[in-house]
Amino acid sequence: MSLTPASASTVTDRPARAATTGREPVAPRRRTRVFALPEVRWATAALVLFLVALPLQLFGAPAWFWGPLYAVAYVTGGWEPAWAGLRALREKTLDVDLLMIVAAIGAAAIGQVMDGALLIVIFATSGALEALATARTADSVRGLLDLAPATATRLSADGGDGGGADSDGAEETVATEDLAVGDTILIRPGERVGADGRVLDGASEVDQATITGEPLPVPKQTGDEVFAGTLNGTGALRVKVERDASDSVIARIVAMVEEASETKAPTQLFIEKVEQRYSVGIVLATLAVFAVPLGFGANLTDSLLRAMTFMIVASPCAVVLATMPPLLSAIANAGRHGVLVKSAVVMERLGQIDAVALDKTGTLTEGTPRVTDVRAAGAAGRAGNQLTEDELLSLAAAAEHPSEHPLARAVVEAARERGLRIPDATDFTSAPGIGVTAVVDGRKVAVGAPARLLEDTTDPDTAGVGVIIGELEDGGRTAVVVLYDGVPAGVLGIADRLRPDAAATVASLTALTGTAPTLLTGDNPRAAARLAAEVGITDVRAGLLPQDKVIAVREQEAAGRKVLVVGDGVNDAPALAAAHTGIALGRAGSDLALETADAVIVRDELTTVPTVIALSRMARRLVVQNLIIAAVFISGLVIWDLAGHLPLPLGVLGHEGSTVIVGLNGLRLLRDTTWHRATALSTDGNSR
Repeated sequence: MSLTPASASTVTDRPARAATTGREPVAPRRRTRVFALPEVRWATAALVLFLVALPLQLFGAPAWFWGPLYAVAYVTGGWEPAWAGLRALREKTLDVDLLMIVAAIGAAAIGQVMDGALLIVIFATSGALEALATARTADSVRGLLDLAPATATRLSADGGDGGGADSDGAEETVATEDLAVGDTILIRPGERVGADGRVLDGASEVDQATITGEPLPVPKQTGDEVFAGTLNGTGALRVKVERDASDSVIARIVAMVEEASETKAPTQLFIEKVEQRYSVGIVLATLAVFAVPLGFGANLTDSLLRAMTFMIVASPCAVVLATMPPLLSAIANAGRHGVLVKSAVVMERLGQIDAVALDKTGTLTEGTPRVTDVRAAGAAGRAGNQLTEDELLSLAAAAEHPSEHPLARAVVEAARERGLRIPDATDFTSAPGIGVTAVVDGRKVAVGAPARLLEDTTDPDTAGVGVIIGELEDGGRTAVVVLYDGVPAGVLGIADRLRPDAAATVASLTALTGTAPTLLTGDNPRAAARLAAEVGITDVRAGLLPQDKVIAVREQEAAGRKVLVVGDGVNDAPALAAAHTGIALGRAGSDLALETADAVIVRDELTTVPTVIALSRMARRLVVQNLIIAAVFISGLVIWDLAGHLPLPLGVLGHEGSTVIVGLNGLRLLRDTTWHRATALSTDGNSR
């Protein structure tokens, strides 16, 4: 039976619609209606006609009454596989579809009309199940289209490129699919971005969690890129559209799943290669089964019936259907849980990996900053003394309190954890990429990037603060300077937080592969070693450039390992491309993240990595089970037909029944409980 996905077109058959709430990791799931699939409609029609004709025949109704019903059942259930088989024949290949149709017509030619109709009905049902599996795969990510809003505010051409985000140019509300490259759109606070583009004017922070899984809002200002479906923060942005709706990040994700449904794993390609020769062998064997008994004086009808039965039971329908349903079902299940696997090839490869290399920043760490150091220095308080650490943190928190920046939230949270009073601030201003300023208790407080704020300080002696900044940065922390009336008052050290599930994930990967993961990072050796010790990694490669990571991966693969690289998909792109399989944690949703990695974890959950490996191994086991089931049925039925007398209806039921069993067995991986089972298996390493 043909393995061409029947419902790929269902993925993009509707325009995107708005989702109005923020930070949902995956869009609401939509399902294709079963009877929207033509394969299901044709199979249902054939089944109904068969069920009407069969009792009429059995109860002695005239043949002119039930015969046309069978004939229509032949047409409704058989025209699609017949057409597919003829197309394959024109390309000089012998398709299983054509063998089934020939067998059904042969059965009808010798008076076994009901038996041939039964073959057509069950064969069409198998095709409908395959189409349904493919449709469910598409449904798993179709909801991503709902992330993009239905409409956008377009500014007229006279808006120019200057002025504020709310100024200049008449506004009009248009459908997002009508936006063209070069259009300028206005994104108000709290609105979703309507198209991929670049900020012309304005400053804000954009929550990209719905697309990339990135846990922190990303600052956006003039020149920065924004993506359709992401949620704008408190600022207004004027954005120039740079991609058509069909080429947005969301659309490319959907396209990836379409491609995944159309790809074939190596096992499937091998089966199809063998199928061609096997099908030719079946035809030759069928002729022999017909001609040899006939040459020894057997009855023509009996010989032809035996040959038709042999052609049916020996056809490799179940074998052909053994591979793709489990892999496509696994892809669909992974998609529903925030993992976009690009192809059936990738899903099969994931189950083969026996070594893992992990990036540090954004992979083992979660991207949620926290204040680790409060270092007072330099500036005098009201009493002429240096500020205490608590006073410094309290002032910084007061200045940062109105800000929505992730670093600002970290400062405020640190002050609250210490139980400090956070004074009210006035005259608050924020400059993206620089920092914030405010008046606290009558004094001007500035908090932000050292390189920018120290340029404007009135204190001629900043050496002491510079030493602190250097110490913090050497320790892998982000330094934030605090100015008090223009004088450096101290420095805050802020560090990324280790993912709470990092150690458990490393343990799961160790159990799955039999060896502990390797840490590949560009960070300094001291910081890398500290983090590796926390999560249980002993093989640490630090201070690496991107090309050095590639060398490290190739060294492992040269030793016979199949390496999985897990990174953020940008700086780790060369290593992701060089590895046996690469997974990106969806950090930026960039072209590099989507194109280089073999799979993208949209939700940005590290624990998903061992789970998807376990899911792949479950799919591979189902493929083996299906091949065994198919081989047992085919062998048993062929032996029965050659050594005894296998009734044609029983042969049809046995052969097509095995095909249905194999198809349904593959669809088991669509269940949500399968993901939970894969998670459980990944934690104890028993998924092999």
